[in-house]
Amino acid sequence: MEFAHTACLGGGVIGASWAALFLASGRSVALFDPASDIEVSVRNYIETAWPTLTDLGLTENGNPDAICFLKTAAEAVAGAAFIQENVPERLPIKHATFAEIEPVLDRGAIVASSASGLMLSQMQGGWQDPARFVLGHPFNPPHLIPLVEVLGNDQTAEGVVDEAQRFYEAVGKVTIRLNKEKNGHVANRLQAAIWREAISLVIEGVASVEDVDKAIWAGPGLRWAAMGPTMLFHLGAGEGGLQAFCDHFSDTFNGWWDDLGQVYLTEDVAKTLIRGVEDAADGQSPAELSARRDALILAMQKATSSLRKTD
Repeated sequence: MEFAHTACLGGGVIGASWAALFLASGRSVALFDPASDIEVSVRNYIETAWPTLTDLGLTENGNPDAICFLKTAAEAVAGAAFIQENVPERLPIKHATFAEIEPVLDRGAIVASSASGLMLSQMQGGWQDPARFVLGHPFNPPHLIPLVEVLGNDQTAEGVVDEAQRFYEAVGKVTIRLNKEKNGHVANRLQAAIWREAISLVIEGVASVEDVDKAIWAGPGLRWAAMGPTMLFHLGAGEGGLQAFCDHFSDTFNGWWDDLGQVYLTEDVAKTLIRGVEDAADGQSPAELSARRDALILAMQKATSSLRKTD
């Protein structure tokens, strides 16, 4: 098995989820997090995640107990072939972590950062030689949502991004490669664009928070779970494809784009959204809503997995 021994630096929600996924694939995991109760919390997370991973068919070779907890980041990465870094998104903490682990890394080890709000070039400042350091940004929770955004740059050694993608795909992920840095990467920027317009529609009084959300999950969200927006519009014009779609709808979309809202998360806007979410939740706790979300995602993943394998 390639990358048979892995490490996770940071054992919060993201790090624990990565650890569960790596264990499910039959790999061993060394984990470091300075929290005093980290072993209990990570083991509990893995126990909770394991049935979901089993339902997804990812635990055939897995062992949830093939994990050890180390007292330092340097101890955790020793002997690991792939290291997933999930420490807090503050550059001084990132840089200090990289400075600690770099001297003890195995020669061929890859280090991937889960960072969503920091740029690869910013984080590379913590390395003497960042040749085998890449961005490996997941969507939360990593054991359930397939996407990983992978990025290297001119300081990344040739072939390292390919190796990272191969590792992620071996543990069940779907990867995309970023060709250049962009704040927020790809998927977060798409989310931000949709949420901005969702907020604008609420603030303008066009629809409630609940109904704007419903417009997504009962409408285009179902199609987006199958294919991306450009391919769907290509199919939407029949035999004429995307060319016919653009010919027919260019003026329409240009008009909509000119009219899209420009909003900011002020205190008043946040209060409006919070009231809307509370109304939509109808007394359900965040834990109950999260369980419902995860069950729906699991069902969709199981339903589509066999079709995806034929792509």
